[in-house]
Amino acid sequence: MAHTETLERQHTPEALRDFVVTLLDDRSGMNLLALDVREASGFTDYMIIVTGTSPRHVKTLANHVMEETKARGFERLGVEGLESLDWVLIDLADVVVHVMRESTRKYYDLERMWTEVDAVSIDVPDGA
Repeated sequence: MAHTETLERQHTPEALRDFVVTLLDDRSGMNLLALDVREASGFTDYMIIVTGTSPRHVKTLANHVMEETKARGFERLGVEGLESLDWVLIDLADVVVHVMRESTRKYYDLERMWTEVDAVSIDVPDGA
């Protein structure tokens, strides 16, 4: 019974957010930002935005998140953008991950959009 409770605690939105941040940091994701959008969104709790330095880096970041979250049993609702590798969106239900090239991130400026609706920036590790 205690083991089941531990697994359930590990599958909280906060645990998923922290796990994804760690995964992106492990693969040298740039300008990592985690936003608490619970008060501003009806479709997810947390939004994570990270920059990849090239299409190959975007692919590496996205694949690492997809593989490791699947291995841990987190649900993935969908993935978009793997064809272009300019902006990959990974929908993990409680956490939506945006892996973007720098020019795409600047153009769409998701941070500004979400801060305008009172999303809260979450501190990420110093290395991120």
